[in-house]
Amino acid sequence: MKWETVIGLEVHTQLATQSKIFSGSSTAFGAAPNTQASAVDIALPGVLPVLNRGAVECAIRFGLAVGATLNRVNVFDRKNYFYPDLPKGYQISQLAKPIVEHGTLKIAVDDAEKTIRITRAHLEEDAGKSLHEDFHGMTGIDLNRAGTPLLEIVSEPDMRSSAEAVAYARALHTLVSWIGICDGNMQEGSFRVDANVSVRPVGQKEFGTRREIKNLNSFRFLQQAIDYEIRWQIETLEDGGRIQQATVLFDPDTGATRMMRSKEEAHDYRYFPDPDLLPVKLDESWIEAVRAALPELPAAMQARFQKDYGVSAYDATVLTGSRALAAYFEAAAQKSGQPKLAANWVMGELSAALNKAELDIAASPVSAAQLGALVNRIQDGTLSGKLAKQVFEGLWEGAGEVDAIIEARGLKQMSDSGELEAIVDAVLAANQKSVEEFRAGKDKAFNALVGQVMKASHGRANPAQVNELLKAKLQ
Repeated sequence: MKWETVIGLEVHTQLATQSKIFSGSSTAFGAAPNTQASAVDIALPGVLPVLNRGAVECAIRFGLAVGATLNRVNVFDRKNYFYPDLPKGYQISQLAKPIVEHGTLKIAVDDAEKTIRITRAHLEEDAGKSLHEDFHGMTGIDLNRAGTPLLEIVSEPDMRSSAEAVAYARALHTLVSWIGICDGNMQEGSFRVDANVSVRPVGQKEFGTRREIKNLNSFRFLQQAIDYEIRWQIETLEDGGRIQQATVLFDPDTGATRMMRSKEEAHDYRYFPDPDLLPVKLDESWIEAVRAALPELPAAMQARFQKDYGVSAYDATVLTGSRALAAYFEAAAQKSGQPKLAANWVMGELSAALNKAELDIAASPVSAAQLGALVNRIQDGTLSGKLAKQVFEGLWEGAGEVDAIIEARGLKQMSDSGELEAIVDAVLAANQKSVEEFRAGKDKAFNALVGQVMKASHGRANPAQVNELLKAKLQ
């Protein structure tokens, strides 16, 4: 039997506010346990929540960015359950009337574009954190995260592979970072993904029974977890078993998912409107002010890069991976006047160096202006691609500007025809065996002769001219 995978994602995005959603406590990461938990956060008797306007504005910004409906009146509810890290015994969230509904986000997988529907995005508070590793036979509770503002973004089950799920998660991660509502730090828990996965026979309309994989904090783990879960569900069904709706965890060490608990339904949480919080009413002038402040969005910038700079759809997607990267590329492209070549260097040599050094584009030792100047010297024939890499290394090491490095290290490409011809003649005279092999029809002998010329010129010979001279003399 052939199977079809059905995937929907729920993404918990920590909002980039300085204080929590219902109290003035700090949201800064890394504080000592329980030092950022106020009376409101730990639910002491008599305390009342006060809504953070900044969190609401973040939600508005997201809704506008995905072309969603903003519910002008939205309501907070209490989601009731017991867990040690939930001091109130309930979580303040939104159920019936969320702030954002019915948006879309486009993704690209294998050069194919697809639109993923966003069901809703609602505001809620985070719970605390259970610490299992630090205590022998006991569990510690850190309530610093309790009350941290979250926007939970729920997709429709529109994805059909782990590749599509990762592409959607990456696009969403780029967007929330781009519009400044989340720092996107997955290691610190600022962007966490839950994946709802089910399988069904190809052609069947009804969904299969889903299992929810909780708290995936890397794109690699997301792909591995979904791939494992798909295999497990198909094998279970083909062996005559049944899938039980459940919440599962992914173990990166084993690469497997394991059941945590049976999956709760909405009625299990006994939702009801929070009596301490009034309905939130969005003013039209506020919405328009937020709209006016939005930056150019990734999709619009990708289209502009393709139109104005002639880069491919794939390259445009890579180059808009972050606002800082997009700004760097655009500055380098404008400095050099060679956008395609600049794009190749940004995505190639520069990205490789940044990854190796574990640096973000904002911390690049090579500025966009310097990279643009380097591209100029390749274009005007001063540098070959190989020599340009040596100049790039000099820029990375802080050895000076492009022209100064070329001069100091003697890296200017040799393009004088007389000088090159003398080197070619000398190489041909010293390599008669290769000459005879080439004339006998062995093409590899030609490459060997090119290599000898490049060696004799210390890599400075213009490769195109070398090829032309050799071909002329070997006729």
